[in-house]
Amino acid sequence: MTESTSTQNALNKSHSVIPALLTDKVAIVTGASRGLGAQIAQQMAAAGAIVCVNYLNSKQAAETIVADIIATGGQAFAYQADVTELEQVQAMAAEVITRHGRIDILVNNALPSYQFNPSAAYTSIETVKWSHFSQQMDGIVKGAVNTVQAVLPQMKAQQVGKIINISTNLIYNPVVTYYDYTTAKSALIGLTRNLASELGQYGIRVNLLAGGLLKTTDASSLTTEEVFDYIATTTPLRQATSVADFANSVLLMASDLSMAITGQSIAVDGGLTMP
Repeated sequence: MTESTSTQNALNKSHSVIPALLTDKVAIVTGASRGLGAQIAQQMAAAGAIVCVNYLNSKQAAETIVADIIATGGQAFAYQADVTELEQVQAMAAEVITRHGRIDILVNNALPSYQFNPSAAYTSIETVKWSHFSQQMDGIVKGAVNTVQAVLPQMKAQQVGKIINISTNLIYNPVVTYYDYTTAKSALIGLTRNLASELGQYGIRVNLLAGGLLKTTDASSLTTEEVFDYIATTTPLRQATSVADFANSVLLMASDLSMAITGQSIAVDGGLTMP
C-alpha cells in the first residue's frame, strides 16, 4: 500500500459514521433544512437516531432531507417552528414526545438570516446598530433558551440528555469583526456553562462546538479555493474543516462516548484556534 493510498484510507475512515453510535436516540436539530443543520440531521440519522428536522421557512428543503434520510433506511420527520417563539418550540417538543416518547438530544443550530460581508455596516463599531445586535441575540440566544426550556421537562424526567450549542471560532479569533453575530455567538458560551452547571444534577450534558469556515455551506459558498487553501496552510492539520467532519464532532458530543464532558466550549477547526 502506498503512502498516498494509506492517507486516503485514513481520511475516508475519519469521515465515516459508526452506525450504532446513536441507535434509538431521539434528536431535535434546529435549522436543519439546509447547510450544516441538514448535514448534522443526516449523519445523526445514519448513526441510528430518530431526527426531528426543524425548519422555519424552507419546507420543501426540509422534506427533501427527511426523504433522503428515509430512503437510506433512517428515521426522521420535518417540523416547522420559529425558535424565537417559545410556544412553537414547546409544541414541537410535545410532538416529538407524542411520536417517540422521549427527547435525548437537542442541537441548537438555527441561525437568523445573515450575510458574511466584510464591508457591511455591522463590521465596524462606528456603524453597527443595536438593531443588528438585537436580531442576532433573538435568533441565536433567545432561540437556544426557548428550545432548552421546551425540552427540559422531558430530559429531567428521563434523568439524561445532551444539549449541543453551535457557535463559531470567530468568538476566539475575530478575523472579521462581525460585531452582532460574534457577540451573540459568544453569549452561547455563558449560556452553555450556566446550563451545564445547573442541569448536571439531572444527567443533562451541555456543550458548545465552535466551527471555522466550513467547506462548504451556504455561508461559505462564495469563498474561493484560494481562501480555503490559505486556511489549510495556516491550520495544523493542513486542511479546511468539512461540513461532514464538523457534523461528526456533533455526533461525538451527542453520543454516550462523551458522558464525562459538559460545560465545554470546543473549537472544531483543525486547530486553527486553540482556546
